[in-house]
Amino acid sequence: MLAPKKVKHRKWHKGRSRGRLVETRGTKLSYGNYGLKAETAAWVNSRQIEAARRAITNSLNRAGKVWIRIFPDKPITKRPPEITMGGGKGAVDHYVFPVKPGRILFEIDGVTIDQAKRALVLAGHKLPVKGKFVSR
Repeated sequence: MLAPKKVKHRKWHKGRSRGRLVETRGTKLSYGNYGLKAETAAWVNSRQIEAARRAITNSLNRAGKVWIRIFPDKPITKRPPEITMGGGKGAVDHYVFPVKPGRILFEIDGVTIDQAKRALVLAGHKLPVKGKFVSR
């Protein structure tokens, strides 16, 4: 699954949305002719990205080309169960990518529009965000 090889800071602050409720970067198709665009905000973890990628490649029977436009680089920490408060921040448990509305998540090229739509709808079911099929 996707995880950064090396990070500048092992643990991050959780972060807050600072008024910018829509994405400003990664909102247009760059590589393929068809894409899956997020319509809601959520943290997408590496397991969900991998499940969506597998759904796309299996649906297309390994035809065409798939681009993953997101990479989980935000570390999420977790404390062990039944541990009292105090004792510092927990160890890194997994990595996520914070998705905002408007972000292109996946792109596809080299297949028909019907195949691409079916594959991206299947992938959307694996993700915690509502997605919309977009084309050039």
